[in-house]
Amino acid sequence: MQPIPHHSKDPHHDHRWLILGLIGTAQLLVVLDVTIVNIALPSAQRDLGFSDEDRQWVVTAYALAFGSLLLLGGRIADLFGRKWTFVVGLLGFASASALGGAAGSFELLVGARALQGTFGALLAPAALSLLTTTFTQPAERAKAFGVFGAIAGMGGAFGLLLGGVLTEVLDWRWCLYVSIVFAVPAAVASVRLLQHAPAPSRPRLDIPGTLVASSGLFSLVLGLARAESDGWGSPVTLGFLAASTLLLVTFVALQRRTEHPLLPLRVVADRDRGGSFLALGTAGAGIFAVFLFLTFYLQQTKGLSALETGLAFLPMTFAIVVSATIASTRLLVRTGPRPLVPTGMLGTATGLVLLTRIGVDTAYVSHVLPSLILVGLGFGFIVAPAFATATAGVGERDSGVASAMADTSQQIGGAIGTALLSTLAVAASTNFASERGQATELLRQAAVEGYVTAFWWGAGIFVVGAVVCGSLLRSIAHPAIAETGLVDASSR
Repeated sequence: MQPIPHHSKDPHHDHRWLILGLIGTAQLLVVLDVTIVNIALPSAQRDLGFSDEDRQWVVTAYALAFGSLLLLGGRIADLFGRKWTFVVGLLGFASASALGGAAGSFELLVGARALQGTFGALLAPAALSLLTTTFTQPAERAKAFGVFGAIAGMGGAFGLLLGGVLTEVLDWRWCLYVSIVFAVPAAVASVRLLQHAPAPSRPRLDIPGTLVASSGLFSLVLGLARAESDGWGSPVTLGFLAASTLLLVTFVALQRRTEHPLLPLRVVADRDRGGSFLALGTAGAGIFAVFLFLTFYLQQTKGLSALETGLAFLPMTFAIVVSATIASTRLLVRTGPRPLVPTGMLGTATGLVLLTRIGVDTAYVSHVLPSLILVGLGFGFIVAPAFATATAGVGERDSGVASAMADTSQQIGGAIGTALLSTLAVAASTNFASERGQATELLRQAAVEGYVTAFWWGAGIFVVGAVVCGSLLRSIAHPAIAETGLVDASSR
């Protein structure tokens, strides 16, 4: 199968690199807002006067809306066109950010974060779908996915840095307002650069599937959030997780029977695609051990400011950019995803194991910096090939929902990782303190004990992921990719 000539079939060809900039901006917005608000939370809490127990909802509201609506957002992009879904997502995200920045109450702030997540669920799959359909030539596709993977990987760390700068120099509200600076110009440029490509046919939206899938994902994310705050044995936690399991099993059964499914099972049935979704979920779960607990360690144990903490993550950001670019442009076309993703997971696991050496008085350069570089190099080897493989070979009518599954995998993985690792870390800290006492220095050591426990478990997640993904993903011969730039399941 030869690539379709761009000049005759692809209206985006002449502006494809500018379009890549728009797509990168959208992806940065979505990933950025997962972490940028974390830095601003202490200041927002003092300003609006909400409790420590309520604080988590500023983060959870975004995750709930984003994670539960991604599949719907992907199908909307397929049915109504990627251009206008993308533009509406950008403008809606900007409006929600403005509302959150101006919030005078805790309730309005949480509502604005939920709105951000809702429009992010439109924006993210439309962006990845545009990338998939705009870049079909092998070499250019590899470069584009290298850029996209680097942004997906470094966005969280960049959010910490930008959040630190804005909180210290301006005000916590600018951690929300800054999204307007990115989103509005990108929306204006999108109206001019992107061309609307209506779907050849517009089948009915799968309303039952949409309701069941959204409810199942909502219950899953909310159950995981309650597990973090109330414990895994809480009746509320168990109730939401049980409901989620039942709803998602029902969703799969519905998708097998309906004529126009929300998520065609052919999208996830392919081994490479399924392995890529699993890789993105594993990466999301494990990397939160770095972002969350290392941030606590640097600020609360080592006494770094928000800005200094963001700067401390820069080496990992640069390492992700380098490895994601090399993996996409030099290696993926030769080796396929099988050697890259497991190698990246083992490299990230090694970096997390090295992080278990930290203590109350250990130095950043000797005990943190080498680990961050290893984690960054490994993470780039995971996300760039996984995103490229997850959307390769998908028909244009399904590109939006396949993109949504990639984003959903990463989001749900992150929610699972946050809840699981937080619970384990708190338990380790509590046990340490109960055995040794409540003196200030011992409490600091107890906190570090919790972080170290999270790093060990995070490393374990990546090791298991390397084994499972290595058994699912395939090595694809270079000639096949050189001819098509796509992975066609029917050729296997």
